[in-house]
Amino acid sequence: MTSNSSRREFWGLAATGIAAAGCTFVKKAELPKQGKSVVAVVKAASYSEDLTQKILQGIRECGLDVKGKTVLLKPNLVEFDKDTAINTEVAVVAAAWGAFQSLGATVLIGEGPGHRRDAFGIAEEAGYRGLSKFEASFVDLNRDDVTSVAKFAEHKEIYLPNTALGADLVVSLAKMKTHHWAGATLSMKNFFGLVPGSVYGWPKNFLHHTGIPVSIIELNRIFRKTFAIVDGIVGMEGNGPIQGTPKKAGVLVMGTDNIAVDATCCRIMGIDPLKVEYILGAKSLGIAEESRIEQRGETIASVQTNFELIKEFAHLRI
Repeated sequence: MTSNSSRREFWGLAATGIAAAGCTFVKKAELPKQGKSVVAVVKAASYSEDLTQKILQGIRECGLDVKGKTVLLKPNLVEFDKDTAINTEVAVVAAAWGAFQSLGATVLIGEGPGHRRDAFGIAEEAGYRGLSKFEASFVDLNRDDVTSVAKFAEHKEIYLPNTALGADLVVSLAKMKTHHWAGATLSMKNFFGLVPGSVYGWPKNFLHHTGIPVSIIELNRIFRKTFAIVDGIVGMEGNGPIQGTPKKAGVLVMGTDNIAVDATCCRIMGIDPLKVEYILGAKSLGIAEESRIEQRGETIASVQTNFELIKEFAHLRI
């Protein structure tokens, strides 16, 4: 059986090699954004606070209008362990649901776990099935009907779930975590759950073979109508995204530019985002430079807390 360190080394080399070529697959027509991107950082000390109001605050700060739109909430559901912080906390999902409904949106929840074939089973373990109207509104993106989308890195097409493609807005309800192959997993990496397991299998090695950084960039190129809410109330440090340890950051980070949101999250975690391969490679899709991010709510300095990094990613430290 291959060890974690061996798998990291293999996929790290594969991703690095493919990413060097893969970044050229980002459409040339998509030029760097002008001006600034707004990112809201809202303090939240615990999951028992009024998170709906805190998410509404972030939505208002970012000037997002969702009235009459179909919104797909895409949480991070990977594995379940009650003693750690792997998944987007159910309280954050419930709060986002309430916030978007109160603003006049039709709200769906969708996820396509990469490790577990039974999406409803892991949703139940994580407490999601206790949410009001969950059964009527949850879509297993691994088994949804799909449509072909042209061009995905070196591939001529990729099949993606119709629920995600048809949504007016995809909300990446990510968890603030380190990642043993990518350095960090935030709103951008969370889109791996949009790739259907029924087509590409488990654990979606299609994405790993293509290259993790390239796949992250390509998914964020395809899905442009997005909003990010990163659950950093309690994140994960060390050997994430599954085997790390809980790390309290006490924040929710929100914005319409996933690259800017992830760059801000990295800085909160004590990581230099411009050293993270997929963020650097996605600069044609959004803004990563701190000088071009309009910070609203809390300052990075007021909430910054260094997340422990495994030795392979020690060079990412600010």
